[in-house]
Amino acid sequence: MTAETVIFSVILLVSAAPIITIGIVQYRSKDPVGFWSGKKPPKKEQITDVKAYNQKHGLMWILLGVGFILCFVCGLLFGGVIAGHLCMIEVIGGILAMIVYHEKLDHMYCKKEGDR
Repeated sequence: MTAETVIFSVILLVSAAPIITIGIVQYRSKDPVGFWSGKKPPKKEQITDVKAYNQKHGLMWILLGVGFILCFVCGLLFGGVIAGHLCMIEVIGGILAMIVYHEKLDHMYCKKEGDR
């Protein structure tokens, strides 16, 4: 194992572990979880199925972290240039996909004004 691999492994651990941890905490949460920094999450009364809402948000974060790990593995197998491109796709595409999916979850699980 080269020094480069050790350094990249530490960087991966520092970046992917918190993301996966956020996902696990959100997946197991009993109260509705938030997505946007600084914005309060919806109240329980505003969500039709809190457990499903939280689990889908949690899985979203876990998959982002696992994507980083897969990029790292691809880098070990195929070289750093490929891993760099995959990681950029993962970061930009992953976050954009999470934003779109979060909006979809809000439409699916948040009660409309007339439903309350």
